Amino acid sequence: GVTLPPPPFQESNGPTDCYAAISHADRLHSEPESIRKWREEQKERLEQLDANSRKQEAEWKEKAIKELEEWYARQDEKLQKTKASNRVADEAFYRQPSADVIGYVAAEEAFVSNAEDVFPGTEWERVAQLCDFNPKASKQAKDVSRMRSVLISLKQAPLVR
Repeated sequence: GVTLPPPPFQESNGPTDCYAAISHADRLHSEPESIRKWREEQKERLEQLDANSRKQEAEWKEKAIKELEEWYARQDEKLQKTKASNRVADEAFYRQPSADVIGYVAAEEAFVSNAEDVFPGTEWERVAQLCDFNPKASKQAKDVSRMRSVLISLKQAPLVR
């Protein structure tokens, strides 16, 4: 009973039982013609279904991309319309007499744009347009009533040079 070790470079990719491969080949050859034909038809049918589904998926993706681009275009158009209407509304709002109380920035822009229309003696009237002369009843705010009264008196009787 001495057993020899297997040869060092022996490959074992297939079945270890040498008769298993033969029995498998026999089963493939002994398959009836109708079953073999059905397998081939089934394989072709599945390949056709796969091709159809890939084609349909590609069509859906194209349609989705097109719809998404249209949606973005509509959103951009809405945004531009909203911006334009807001600009018009803002300009109309800031031209109101009380806009200097609410919108200091727009009032200051209007003040600067009207700088060419300065006539001697109207400077303090223009400064008064930028000021809020409504008294605040808050105890936490600083008392600016004295400054308010100085500005009003300068508006009514400007300094003479």
